[in-house]
Amino acid sequence: MNIAGRVAIVTGGGGGIGGALVARLAREGARVVVADLDADTARAVSERVNADHPGSTVSAGADASDTTQIQQLIALAESEFGPVDLYFANAGIAGEPGLDAGEKDWDLSIDVNLRAHIRAATLLVPGWLERGEGYFVSSASAAGLLTQIGSATYAVTKHAAVGFAEWLSVTYGDRGVRVSCLCPMGVNTRMLSSGKDSRDLLGRAATQAVTSAGDVLDPAEVADAVVAAIDDERFLILPHEEVLAMYRQKGSDYDRWLRGMRRYQSSLLAQA
Repeated sequence: MNIAGRVAIVTGGGGGIGGALVARLAREGARVVVADLDADTARAVSERVNADHPGSTVSAGADASDTTQIQQLIALAESEFGPVDLYFANAGIAGEPGLDAGEKDWDLSIDVNLRAHIRAATLLVPGWLERGEGYFVSSASAAGLLTQIGSATYAVTKHAAVGFAEWLSVTYGDRGVRVSCLCPMGVNTRMLSSGKDSRDLLGRAATQAVTSAGDVLDPAEVADAVVAAIDDERFLILPHEEVLAMYRQKGSDYDRWLRGMRRYQSSLLAQA
């Protein structure tokens, strides 16, 4: 899909990958609704991007997992720019390590990391089918392909996000709905840095696993990879190319991979 002239919504747009996506989309000529739970950060990103690309963005404080607020974002996009062409389900949260996560933690992670995607697609896909085109970009994680050491809520919901993106593509890909799924490893964001100071041994090991498995990328590098994938209409976006080799190794011998992950976790815990 050619991004120029398109209308996009980016959730979790107040910084990190989301903020970089907003800037990159505007540079490509898109008009963007910047949405974030923190309205101030969304506004700051919007103002910064508009300084370089006047009138290219508007901002809104919104909970991307809430159906009513997603509807409001769509209405804002339509009133300011026109029908939504691209939706970036980018908002996400980490989670408590191990089995310390309670029912509320699980509910929140499932809502933000998975149901937010389902609810947005439910609202947008019917219109895209009528128009014959639309693009859904799911921000998952390499943890959705390889499993994250530490947080069960994160690993499980990111696997589910990948599965939902696959289902969307299988079900609607021949009817004009394009889908891409972003699965990076370490990216220099607040989410990554927060784990370094975890009081939990497993939490610190989780962060070390991500930072030692490959390069920690700048969010702008990830945004470049996303735009390239949209241009190619390619499903799997892997800013860290080594993830594909790891994923193939996992699939070729699951038990060997699990044993290796247990050894890797033990070595990380010894260092944490």
